Amino acid sequence: MSRNAQRSFYEFFAGGGMARLGLGDGWSCAFANDFDPVKAATYRANHEGAHFHQGDVWKLEAADLPGRADLAWASSPCQDFSLAGARAGLTGGRSSAFFGFWRLMEALAAQGRAPRAIVVENVSGLLTSGADFTALCAALAAQGYRFGALEIDAARFLPQSRPRVFVVATLAPVPSDLIGDSPFHTRLVREAHARLPATLADRWIWWCGAAPAARNSDLASLLEPDEAVTWHTPARTQALVDLMAPLHRARLDALRASGQRAVGGLFRRMRVENGARVQRAEARFDGLAGCLRTPRGGSSRQTLVVVEGGQVRTRLLSPREGARLMGLPETYQLPRAATSALHVIGDGVAVPAVRWLAANILEPLLDGTPAVLAAE
Repeated sequence: MSRNAQRSFYEFFAGGGMARLGLGDGWSCAFANDFDPVKAATYRANHEGAHFHQGDVWKLEAADLPGRADLAWASSPCQDFSLAGARAGLTGGRSSAFFGFWRLMEALAAQGRAPRAIVVENVSGLLTSGADFTALCAALAAQGYRFGALEIDAARFLPQSRPRVFVVATLAPVPSDLIGDSPFHTRLVREAHARLPATLADRWIWWCGAAPAARNSDLASLLEPDEAVTWHTPARTQALVDLMAPLHRARLDALRASGQRAVGGLFRRMRVENGARVQRAEARFDGLAGCLRTPRGGSSRQTLVVVEGGQVRTRLLSPREGARLMGLPETYQLPRAATSALHVIGDGVAVPAVRWLAANILEPLLDGTPAVLAAE
């Protein structure tokens, strides 16, 4: 395609449109879909155009999708692959929505309108759910796609620990400079590839790209001023400290003794100790927030811990701070309710990770190759 022409894409399970933001101005969204009304309202508030369709992906037909897109992006529901979830896999009630998306891809292929490239984004648990990862690769192969996976942690770009797998599939010939080693060929990626049957492994692409520049921000740099936020009461803070295991408590005490300012992110988790389930508060002070989650209960909200002058204060992470941890601009419009805003954020994809993928793989792939089927 012409380098001056916009590349077109469909965005499935679009949420608040974070993949669209990451792809950038060189891309034109021809169709977007999400079932959730809060996410749909957020998408419409931040992106112009009549291309967004709210509703169940299973109720869509190929006729609803205009033209032939260069790319189909699918950030399919991840709960059934998450280490925090039930690990039901693709047969789970939420992740089975992937097959609603895939049914559309098959219908487009039957009409000669298959997207030239597909990206499936999900939690890293997809790589360890062996039968499901194999099923995904088999589905791609059956439609003539070659494919490979990258595990990209948002921490390479933003102060949030958020590893995600990106399966990139293509119908087009792959330029040789897009194949090679990558820092995103993690142990999980290599092990998932090693478990594939030979017929699928033969279609594998080891996608490569320039290593990202060093991250230049930390958690503290993205926070609101201390005086602009609401802090927990001393009693509530002490209750969290009391939930810490000895190792975490010792780290906190050492920071308190230093007198310097330190900022960390804290989650409450259930741990098994001496055969019993115990709730623990676990904090990290390495400059990164923990992986943002959707707020389904008090323990899923990330707490900030600030140690300064020998004192400890705690508070909840704000929606705007969460948006910054996803790489969203300050102009991004969040739902007014904090729970709704955090739900949109926690289910999203980190914008800079998408931008890296677009700049290093998707754009070079699509700009220099014709829309033809890959050789069998």
